[in-house]
Amino acid sequence: MNISALQARLRRFAADRDWQPYQTPKNLAMAMTVEAAELLEIFQWLTPEQSLALDDDQRRHLGEELSDVLLYLLQIADHTGVDLEAAVERKLAMNAIKHPPLTRS
Repeated sequence: MNISALQARLRRFAADRDWQPYQTPKNLAMAMTVEAAELLEIFQWLTPEQSLALDDDQRRHLGEELSDVLLYLLQIADHTGVDLEAAVERKLAMNAIKHPPLTRS
């Protein structure tokens, strides 16, 4: 996935619809939160086992909601000038320090 190219597509999509005035980090974060809630709704009443065994329709719906969350996340990063690839690498390195591998005896 080419993040920069995807962000450019999202900018063009918004520009073609004159959505730029509404595409603020605050509004995008709020919209992403709504989409995250829709993602959660898929799993709301499932058992842990059921959540691991989604049928094709559920998996399609899950993909749509995951995509919505990702697209808003990419737009937030784009509008705030965050290099998402660098931020992810930095966070993974921090997590590796904070949560070292288990030692097995």
